[in-house]
Parts: sequence; C-alpha cells; structure tokens
Amino acid sequence: MDLSQYMDIFVAESQEHLDNLNKNLLLLEKNPDNNSILNEIFRSAHTLKGMAATMGLERTAELTHEMETVLSLLKEGKIAVKQDIIDLLLSCLDDLNAMISGFVEDGKEPCIAQGLIDALRNLSESGSDSSQEQTDSSDIEFNEYELSVLKASKESNYKSYHIKIELAEGTVMKAARAFMVFRCLEDFGQIIKCIPPVQDLEEEKFDNSFEIFLITMDDIEKIATDLNRISEVRVASITEVNIDKSSKTSAGDNQKDSTEAENSIISNKALLLKTVRVDIDRLDDMMNLVGELVINKTRLEQIASGYRMSELEEAIEQMGRLTTDLQSLVMKVRMVPIRQVFDRFPRMVRDISHSLNKSVELVIEGEQTELDRTVIDEIGEPLVHLIRNALDHGIEPPDVRAEADKPKTALLRLAARQEGNNVIIEVEDDGEGIDINEVRKQAINKGFIDPREGELLDDKAVLNIIFEPGFSTNNTVNDISGRGVGMDVVKSKIESLNGTVDIETEKGKGTKVIINLPLTLAIIQALLVKVGEEQYAIPLHSIDETTFLIPEQIKMVQNQEVFLLRDMVLPLIRCSRLLEVPTADQKNGEEFVVVVHKGAQRLGLVVDQLVGQQEIVIKPLGNLLSGIPGIAGATILGNGQVAIILDVNSLF
Repeated sequence: MDLSQYMDIFVAESQEHLDNLNKNLLLLEKNPDNNSILNEIFRSAHTLKGMAATMGLERTAELTHEMETVLSLLKEGKIAVKQDIIDLLLSCLDDLNAMISGFVEDGKEPCIAQGLIDALRNLSESGSDSSQEQTDSSDIEFNEYELSVLKASKESNYKSYHIKIELAEGTVMKAARAFMVFRCLEDFGQIIKCIPPVQDLEEEKFDNSFEIFLITMDDIEKIATDLNRISEVRVASITEVNIDKSSKTSAGDNQKDSTEAENSIISNKALLLKTVRVDIDRLDDMMNLVGELVINKTRLEQIASGYRMSELEEAIEQMGRLTTDLQSLVMKVRMVPIRQVFDRFPRMVRDISHSLNKSVELVIEGEQTELDRTVIDEIGEPLVHLIRNALDHGIEPPDVRAEADKPKTALLRLAARQEGNNVIIEVEDDGEGIDINEVRKQAINKGFIDPREGELLDDKAVLNIIFEPGFSTNNTVNDISGRGVGMDVVKSKIESLNGTVDIETEKGKGTKVIINLPLTLAIIQALLVKVGEEQYAIPLHSIDETTFLIPEQIKMVQNQEVFLLRDMVLPLIRCSRLLEVPTADQKNGEEFVVVVHKGAQRLGLVVDQLVGQQEIVIKPLGNLLSGIPGIAGATILGNGQVAIILDVNSLF
C-alpha cells in the first residue's frame, strides 16, 4: 500500500502531538500531581504511536509504546514524577522528532533511540507490579481520568456501555479485526477503556475476545448490528455501565478533572467541526490572485476618473468595497497566532537555565496575537538569539542575585501585542542590565568609534553599537551567547521584515528589547511620489507627515543638508541623488519633503511630487536584485507600470 499520499498529513499531525507532548511535560514538571496533564500526555503519545505504526515507523512506534508504559505507571502512582524522568521523556521527544524528520528526508527511519528504549524499559520494570485486571464490569478498576469522563458523560446525557467482542476461532490477523471494531465504534462515540490494553491488541497479545467501554448517544441496537457485520466478529454482550457501582479508582475522585474532561470533549468536537487544513501554497496562490485583483481595481478607478459616467463609477465603487472585504478576509486566513513561535521557548529556557545552573521563570504574554504567516516563518531566529543572550549574559547566577537582594529565580518575559497595523514583541529580563560605559569603552578599544566620538555619543547611540557586526562585550566565547553576539543578525532580520528593534536597559535592573513588526508583508498602504519621471512607493507605516520647503530654508551642518521643522533639526536626503534619477532643478520653487522615521530617528526625503496614497501589492525583485540597499521590492501600478518600493530603514 502506497502511504506517500498521507505523508504531509502525518508530518503535520505528528508535529502537533510532539509540540503538545513537549508543552505538557514542562507543565507536569511544575505540577507533578495534576492527573489531567498526565492524561493529555498519555493521549498524545498513544495517538502518535498509532500514526507511526500505520506509516511503518517501527522504531518510533516502539519508543512511544515504551513511553506509554512509563506514563501508565506515573498515572497509577507506581512511579513519582521527578526531574530525571521528565529529562528522559523530553529526550525521547528529541529522538522522535529526529526519527520522523529523517524518515521524511531520506525515506528511512534512523535507528537512534535504542538507548532511550532500554532506559524506559528499565524504568518500567522497576515500577511495575503484577496485578490481574478484573473483567466484570461491576468490579472494573477505572483510573481517575476514565472515571471523570464517565461522570461527565452522564451529566451530558451520554450513555456508557461495556461491550464484549468475540472473534471466530482460527481468526488470522486478529489485530486487524480489532482495528476494524475500533473504527466502527469511533463513528458512534468515544472509547475510554479497553481490556486488554490497546497495545496488547495491536501486538495480538490476547485470545479471541476483548472488552471495550464506549460513550455514545446512539442506539445500542444499531451499534451491535454494525459490529456484527464485520467478518469474524461477534458481539457477545452489551451492558450499560453503572457509574455508581463502577466507581473504583486508583487515584481518588476529583471534580476539577471531571470538568476538564468534559470541556476537553466539547472543545475537541468543536475544533473538528470548525477547522480544516489548507496547504500553505494554496494560501500563497490566493494572496497572489487577490493582489492582481487589487492592481486591476486601481486601474479601473483610474479609467473611471476619466469618464464621468455615474453608473460606471457606482459599479467600480461597489467592486472596490467587495475587493477590500475579500482582501481583508484573505489576510485574516493567512494570520497565524504567534504562539507557534513562542511554544518552542519554554523547553529551550528550561534546558539552557539548567545547563547554566540558573533558576529562571519564563512568562509568556499575548501568545494569541496574530501575524502574517510570512512574518511568523522569519521571526523565530531573532527571538532565539535574544532569549539566549538574556539567559547567558543578562541574568545573573542565583548567588549573585541573592547578594544584590534580588529573588534567586530570575524573570524572563516574552510578550506580544498588536498596536494598529503593527505587532510589538518584547523580550525582557530582570538581570544585571547593560553597562553603557562598558559598551562605550569596548567600542573605543575595538575601533568601532574613536575616543572623541565616544565622549560625544549619547547613551542611546552607544547602545546601538551593540547591533554592529562583530561587536560583543564578552571577552570569552561559549556555547550559548554573549550580549552582542548575533545582535547584528537580529537587526538585519527584523529590518528585512520592514520592522525595527530597540533596546531599553538600566544597570542592575534589567534589559528590554522591543521589536516592532508590520502585521503583513503582502499588501500595504503606501504613498506614491515622483522623482524625475519615475514613480516610487514609500510604505505608509514609516511616514510621519509630508511638508514642503523653499531652498532658502535649507541649511548645511557638517556637509549635510538639514531643515528646521518645528524646532527639530531634520536631516534631508535628496531622492534624485540617492536613486541617481535625473531631475529638473527646483530653483526658487517649492520642494516636497516626506518625513519618515525609524524608531525615534527622523529624516526628510526630498521628492519632486506627491502623487497620493494607494494600496500596493509587494512583489519580490528576485535573487538577482535582492539585497540592494534602499529598495524593499516593487509593485505594479494600475496603469501597468512598475514602481520601486523604498526601504526606509536602510536609509538611516
């Protein structure tokens, strides 16, 4: 059977389960007595095992099977949740990820997990004991999760049934028959327990019968009829479960778990009904088509302006509204919660802080904030640099913090929020902060600035030296980072996304890095300007205002043209010189100035004419023209002409 057609689904769903396992194992480490978290971990591991077995990943299925055994012992209280067990299970996730990735890339499953499999088996043997499972429904021992689900189902008017299945004598491939029974019952409701356990059924470690506990609202006679239609399968008995009599549990009762179980069932059903997987390439194609529609809408508006026909103008106005709504809808479809990026950091913070012998609490805020998919794909790398810098160089060891009357556990805050058409991401620590005088000293010693310039630069300008390639205040190199290492990478990546990055720090109190990003990089509002005979687009989010001046208002300061705008000295850049475009001299005439910003900095772009505001679709320039300073891309105007989009950040 060719399973390659299911590869994309398998990869996507397995990654979801691995992320879920990773997140919940970290939660379990902080809440070792929370059985709801443990049950969620068990469910994800079990589902991943079944998926891997279906795709033929034997070693992956074997590793997840041994994880299940250990998780069962944790649920039964035969093994206590400790850091070494969490470390072992997290190592299993690393190997699972590597094996699945290797299978996708090479078509072969790497055999790298044997050491972990042996460790899990040794742990299982040390914690297991021989106890015979009762098969009488009145004496069945339900664990805490199973009992809470039974109670929740009863309160929601579901019925719980104990179904005994018998296979015909001499049945071959008994596991396949059991699988068909499960597939049939899953159409009617939720299976909460199986005797013997599912892994024994998969390995055919049973005679000719097994038992299932099913929660459903369907007619039991119809269920029995459908089961009896399966070849070599017979329903021996179906009895309704009496929850009051079947209330033996190994871990006690808990109303909170019952509520959580019920909410889990409801939310899972809602997600199944309201979500659908869509290939990313299809979303990109849809965005390109909407972009072409926006371009043609602009062209129609230009044509309509030349013909004073009320009916044509009304039709184009209506089309404009529909196009705007469609564009807004497609943009929302492309929006992805930043949680997809943030979810990787709790594990990273845990591992690095343990290796550095530091106690760190990671606080994540605003993880539901949404960004365009293209921005999400690129923002992870800069955040990794910033968090590693904060952990290694920003946060002090516990003994140093104690001497400074700080809590031994440091606080690392990762937050996101939306402000207008931008998203703000903050990485903040309460560590020792950046010593600006030390940065100034190192910058002079390493030749980034001369001594006289170092005396004149204000603190903000000195901090910006951190973003220079090769600059670091660390004298030694380690495996983690140093404040400054990789910060030039952070800056260049953020600016390639039309964003900005800024630093706030206070010695002894901590450091905050603020990243400002546009919501989307696909369709933006821009101001069209003319320089000579050419039209250029300046992104509206970088513009403060437009104004005009006469040549007499221009002054020279250190060979730089400047203009006094409301008591602010504004440096001027002539776009005709910057872009090497021939233009007529504006002697004794007004010149237009577009005031743009990058963070707190301001400068004025001198242009020949302001054309007007317009929606533009950003088109990449291709590999040959990519990386040209001052140019962010191009757009196609309504008349079919191409206009260059200026990269404001690179002008500062």
